[in-house]
Amino acid sequence: MNTAYLPSCCSPLNDHWPLPHALPAVQLISTRFSPELLDAEDFSRCAVEPVRGVAKRQTEYLAGRLCAREALMRLTGISATPACGEDRAPQWPLGMVGSITHGSGWAGAVVGNSTDWRGLGLDIEQIMPASRAERLAAEILTPSELFRLETLPNEQRAQRISLIFSLKESLFKALYPQVLQHFYFQDAELLSVDADNNVRMRLLIDLHADWPAGSELAGQFAEFDGYLLSLVSIPR
Repeated sequence: MNTAYLPSCCSPLNDHWPLPHALPAVQLISTRFSPELLDAEDFSRCAVEPVRGVAKRQTEYLAGRLCAREALMRLTGISATPACGEDRAPQWPLGMVGSITHGSGWAGAVVGNSTDWRGLGLDIEQIMPASRAERLAAEILTPSELFRLETLPNEQRAQRISLIFSLKESLFKALYPQVLQHFYFQDAELLSVDADNNVRMRLLIDLHADWPAGSELAGQFAEFDGYLLSLVSIPR
């Protein structure tokens, strides 16, 4: 088995930081993937435990795990592939925190040391068409968030709805390993977005003694090639 093998379904692993603000002692690795190029032997060649599903599901999983392994290698010097827990969350090595995301041909993983970071949550989304964004808005946004979008043109509304969706996914990934409790889109809200793509978010429910309702968290995002990439980072 070759942990350095890169399957043809994945582009070369990239350590470019696409977000606007770098974080100390954090590694982000990404790749583009093509399900039609997945080979039946790619999992064994990459020394990654296979998953069931259609080619898309298998390829995005493999791409995400390869990114996570490379990010861990860059930080620790040890080749380790996060397993998938019973709750489907990645199982990071002791002393590490991280997040994996994949969608629409792009996969990435962000990893940091638990001495520096309590949580990291990464999410990639494509910007929704306006019609889909409007259909989903009431499921994703709180009444306050909906109210703040009322005066925006359709295209800007779709971008903001897509952004809030992505940020709430990132928030869940950053907090879930700490609270081990599921929570939902209406349980947090976006407070602000500044000109440098920094955001503030607030919890609307009590999740844990460390994370009561009213807790505020920071994040950031970037747009590229029709994607929205968001990151919620919680320092130690």
